[in-house]
Amino acid sequence: MTRVVRFHQIGGPEVLRIEEVAIAPPARGEVRIRIKALGLNRAEALMRSGTYIETPALPSGLGLEAAGLVEVIGEGVVDFAPGDAVSIVPPISMARWPAYAELAAFPAELVVKHPPALRFETAAAVWMQYLTAYGALIDIAKLDRGEFAVITAASSSVGLAAIQIANRIGAIPIAVTRTSAKAQALRDAGAAHVIASAEEDLQSRLEQIAGPDGVRVVLDPVGGPIFVPLAAAMAHGGILIEYGGSAPSRRRFRCSRC
Repeated sequence: MTRVVRFHQIGGPEVLRIEEVAIAPPARGEVRIRIKALGLNRAEALMRSGTYIETPALPSGLGLEAAGLVEVIGEGVVDFAPGDAVSIVPPISMARWPAYAELAAFPAELVVKHPPALRFETAAAVWMQYLTAYGALIDIAKLDRGEFAVITAASSSVGLAAIQIANRIGAIPIAVTRTSAKAQALRDAGAAHVIASAEEDLQSRLEQIAGPDGVRVVLDPVGGPIFVPLAAAMAHGGILIEYGGSAPSRRRFRCSRC
């Protein structure tokens, strides 16, 4: 038996229950992990409240990020051994592979070893934002050295990760935030430029910063009224990536090219 967090009905945090359930041996190709730390994400709250892209059968577990120690390996697994310190690449389905548990099994291809110096809490809390930002800026947009990258909701976890990644490859991050209250914190985090969209003309400021060629790459989870000025300040053939669901009333997008 192992303790897990589950919910039997859609609702707020009050529907969550700590329960003891029987746990089967890991299937072929899976690794069972003794969880030491969990990541908490907006996606989990959305699934619990019935507004996520995945609709689980009830009762359901949840959780996308975890770190811990390998306890048992399933048949066919050769790259891991009991005692390895590992973390989990967020799976496609958290209902199928929930992380809120003392013991949980995951496909070996979603398990990553990490050095002992990396704390479990850190390892469990970095995957969602850095995978989102890296996948968008590097894998999709092919952001390159010397290019501008506009990052809206810049003080969010994905926004801060995107600023770091842009700096890492020598790109120039332009942070967009609603007011100037967080401007200095964003500069301290590595933003080359900060625009307060509620206090400044977003299109004019982007054109001033990027010049006549415009901005090729925009990463935006907000949409709504800032979509038009963002698109207007972009270079011909640029790419604007809409992701997530920061505003509950707006349609959720994956990626779209401009």
